Amino acid sequence: MKNLSCFVGYDSKEDIAYRVCKYSILKRASIDIKIFSLKLDELVAKKFYNRDIDPLASTQFTYSRFLVPALMGYKGWAIFCDCDFIFLDDIAKITDNLDETKAVYCVKHDYTPKEKHKMDGQKQTIYPRKNWSSFILFNCSHPKNKTLSVELVNKETGAFLHQFKWLEDNEIGSLDERWNWLEGWTSGHNNQSPFAVHYTRGGPWFDEWQDVEFAKEWINERDEYLLKKFKI
Repeated sequence: MKNLSCFVGYDSKEDIAYRVCKYSILKRASIDIKIFSLKLDELVAKKFYNRDIDPLASTQFTYSRFLVPALMGYKGWAIFCDCDFIFLDDIAKITDNLDETKAVYCVKHDYTPKEKHKMDGQKQTIYPRKNWSSFILFNCSHPKNKTLSVELVNKETGAFLHQFKWLEDNEIGSLDERWNWLEGWTSGHNNQSPFAVHYTRGGPWFDEWQDVEFAKEWINERDEYLLKKFKI
């Protein structure tokens, strides 16, 4: 695969997290990567998004991630990831040896968070397949993904979408756990090095989350990004 589109969730409360995530992807990519931010106001303006505000939605991209196949015109492969990631390896590697019969690939976590609240005070909800949808490789041309119409994504429940209920289990491929390394969780049973760290509890862009795992890596990446951005 010579090029790849990547959609990163965007939340105005975490602008710097989005920017560092994007920088970390592009810095290590061995192929041409086009990165798009899923900004809610833009999706609304383009008539891709018209859901009512959900008080249980923890981010502005809780539902918009499922618009990726539609945004791609139901063609090719594309990645979605939350903005609270930092990539430590070449994201292009996940496109090796893909099975066209799979509609999506993700890390199939068996994850039950201990914390009752997320990084910004939002209540931590527990549901089956939690965090599977935080990093998705979509086979946008798969017939089943054509089910994800703009109309369906705007009306279906969070449970239907985040638990991949438009798919059969055998249509969901597995990614190496290191592509969605849950900070504070994965290290408890995996002693390998992550390819991408997901600060699902809270990241070092929040004052109260400065001591999380891989905080140093994120801070270094942020400082490098800012230095290059503002270099005269």
